[in-house]
Amino acid sequence: MFPSTVLKVGHGVRRYWDGPRAIATVISGNKTSQQVREQLKKEVAEMKSQLPGFRPGLVVLQVGDREDSNLYISMKLKAAAQIGLNAKHIRLPKTATEDEVLRNIAAVNENPEAHGLIVQLPLDSVHPIDTEKVTNAVTPEKDVDGLSSVNAGRLARGDLQDCFIPCTPNGCMKLIRQTGVSVAGRNAVVIGRSKIVGAPMHDLLLWNHATVTCCHSKTPDLAAHVGGADILVVGAGKAEMVKGDWIKEGAVVIDCGINYIPDSSRPGGKRVVGDVHYPSAKERAKYITPVPGGVGPMTVAMLMENTVKSAQRFLQNYRPGNWSISYKRVKSQKPQPSDAQISHSCPGKPIGQLAKEVGLFPKEVEPYGASRAKVRLDVLNRLNKQPDGKYVVVTGITPTPLGEGHSTVVLGLAQALGAHLNVSAFACVGQPSPPSSFGSRGGAVGGGYSQIIPIEEVILQPLGDTHAVSTASSLVLDTISAYSHYQSKYSEKVLYDLLVPPVGHRTFSPSQLKRLQKLDIVKSDPSTLTQEEIRRFVQLDINLKTKMDRAFLENEIMAVLSLSTSPRDLQHRLAKMVVAASQSGELVTTEDLGVSAVLALLLNNALKPCLMQTLEGTPAFVHIAHDSPSVMADKIALKLVGSQGFVVSDTAHGADVGMERFFNITCRSSGLQPDVVVLVVTVRALKMHGGGPRIRAGFPLPLQYLQENLELLLKGCSHLKKQVDNAMSNGLPVVVAVNVFSSDTEAELELVCNQARQTGVFDAVKCTNWSHGGAGALALAQSVQKAAEMRRPFHFLYDLQMPVIDKIKKVAQSMYGAKDVEFSPKAKEKLELYIKQGFGSFPVCIAKTHLSLSNDPELKGVPVDFTLPITDVNANVGANFLCLLADMEKDCPEDPVWPWLRDNNDLYSNSQ
Repeated sequence: MFPSTVLKVGHGVRRYWDGPRAIATVISGNKTSQQVREQLKKEVAEMKSQLPGFRPGLVVLQVGDREDSNLYISMKLKAAAQIGLNAKHIRLPKTATEDEVLRNIAAVNENPEAHGLIVQLPLDSVHPIDTEKVTNAVTPEKDVDGLSSVNAGRLARGDLQDCFIPCTPNGCMKLIRQTGVSVAGRNAVVIGRSKIVGAPMHDLLLWNHATVTCCHSKTPDLAAHVGGADILVVGAGKAEMVKGDWIKEGAVVIDCGINYIPDSSRPGGKRVVGDVHYPSAKERAKYITPVPGGVGPMTVAMLMENTVKSAQRFLQNYRPGNWSISYKRVKSQKPQPSDAQISHSCPGKPIGQLAKEVGLFPKEVEPYGASRAKVRLDVLNRLNKQPDGKYVVVTGITPTPLGEGHSTVVLGLAQALGAHLNVSAFACVGQPSPPSSFGSRGGAVGGGYSQIIPIEEVILQPLGDTHAVSTASSLVLDTISAYSHYQSKYSEKVLYDLLVPPVGHRTFSPSQLKRLQKLDIVKSDPSTLTQEEIRRFVQLDINLKTKMDRAFLENEIMAVLSLSTSPRDLQHRLAKMVVAASQSGELVTTEDLGVSAVLALLLNNALKPCLMQTLEGTPAFVHIAHDSPSVMADKIALKLVGSQGFVVSDTAHGADVGMERFFNITCRSSGLQPDVVVLVVTVRALKMHGGGPRIRAGFPLPLQYLQENLELLLKGCSHLKKQVDNAMSNGLPVVVAVNVFSSDTEAELELVCNQARQTGVFDAVKCTNWSHGGAGALALAQSVQKAAEMRRPFHFLYDLQMPVIDKIKKVAQSMYGAKDVEFSPKAKEKLELYIKQGFGSFPVCIAKTHLSLSNDPELKGVPVDFTLPITDVNANVGANFLCLLADMEKDCPEDPVWPWLRDNNDLYSNSQ
């Protein structure tokens, strides 16, 4: 007799030697599973490095408190922690109903941080629960146990790359591969037909080209079937039922059984055995798995592998910019139908599908019907560490009263980048207001084959943002009226008890603590205030004549919404809004009124951008705007497109007005820096600036605009040069987009492009996207792509620490071409007081006509030697800018707070 020894063959396989003939080769599940875990640990680390902050997540759902289930779950959680998974254990009590279990599964299905979900079986509940219904409730994409009917069906059909294979059969296959024995062409026998082991094992061997026989308790002459097996997999659940003399010599034996038999020599009086009689089987098999230490460890390892695979698939689908998006190629018609007809002829995809295509999770989207959805702001928290995409700002020359297709070019460029160049692209446009929707300039959301769809929803059925703004302003005005009423009716003690109710533990609210801080009362206990301090706290002493005009309030609230960078920033800005003055001239803010938190709650939904789509399926944000789309819309879009994607953002009016405010106000608030400026030009507008006859909305165009006139056009190109200089004032590359109209001739278009190139722009191209969709803006998109690679440094027009008058002159002289700025006595006096108040470091916003570089809408071309008259100044404290009115006294009502501020100079300068 020879001594029994063990020879290490490698890869978790050991061969027993008992003399001149090898008895068996043991396939170690412990060692193989450890190798699998080490590899998975590396893959998890790689995912984390590719997407900082990302961590694959696994959820184990248990009902009851079975001891064996607790043991299995602890093994799974330990293995998950070892490879870096974020594992969570949800344990429901034994009293849990089927509905409770299904609700928990639905919540995990919707949770983007969970990539795998295991329902621990059996479900130990005192109530009847349909196990099949529960396992099928797990979405197939997270069914890492592979037990759902969808995954089972895919496995049965041979779709091995598109399903999760149950963990035990998958582990068995990996152990078989460790032996080096080819499965193809072998006779395989599977004993057992359970949904967890037997049935999927049969399918897995079959689709790996084995000839498979599935045996079970009703199979006659089981030993004969086993004797013909080159590969034997046993999962019958009966201790040592397969005897060694049944097994074909040289077979591969995989034992999935875990059974307990009495053994007085063991501490617990029992020991674990498999479904195969191991001592006799190892004498005939060439390869065999032990129990324990064989299939068991591999089951847990395969569960981890499936979870990692699920996370990798998730990353593939939701990596910023790595979109799997479908676009439509629209065929234009001649003659071209109306915008409404075009919109109705091209129905869009469901908004849920679009949201998923651009990488939004279901919980981050709030659908409003089938074609619109609000996007939750916490998407920025998830994508916080991701790089931004390329930021393209679209502006224009001074337009005609009819408009020059500004937003149409924005949408056409986004369509060209997305649908035609296969680049992740997002368009951001302002939500249209009723005047723009029903006016002569169109719907303000594009037109022709470059428009937001469905047109009637975006124009006629707003989501309620403007209503929220109106309601917010009403709340402020009504609160002021109510405050004044009760101040005159009740004593200071009654008012104090109303504001700080003496119920339970009496405390100040956060806004009340800030008011105390503003009054230099350093106390936090309501019971410690003196009578004088109570009087100062409750008596706002509002002069109703100073109450802000509704239009003024709504304008500032719109600006605050547009510039806010987060819900907290929104509340902070709303709290600073000045809405009235006291009899003594002290400023009254919404925080003093105690309504700032309520305003923030009321407007929080309006801060969420609205996701829609263009005619060709390109995603677009339509959001509340104050000259340009909101900061939140641009920020979210820049994260979603990824580092190689593009966000095309619209700015209202010409480069002298909308673009200047965008750069020097919006970009300061957002912290974002654009990469490229697109300047929209039309032949029609340049002819007007060259001395063409007046264009009036609602009247036919004069013949000069409908016929070729190169001389008139050439004169108007001086205005083009000035606006190019404006667009280049912040150091960015400029691409001129000539929006083509049907009346334009080829000679006119070439003249404009040549003149534009002579000004030093990066490129000048023609755009026909109104009539051809994204294909008509393809040249523009290619030029923008190249320009974005230049990476020129961005700089502001002025420094915030400059004196206010110098900032105003800088804008007027650099952007408008003014010789000087002249202040009315009222404007000068108000400006001095605002500077004393500490608002001198605010950016400046000059409100003037958008129809001329000057303040006179009748002056076209490039006006020279004019003085810009500043007639009034308002401080938009919540929006953080000073608004200067240029000769617009008739259009803009006087700030009602001003007379009291003027008459109480000293109090005003120290009121905050």
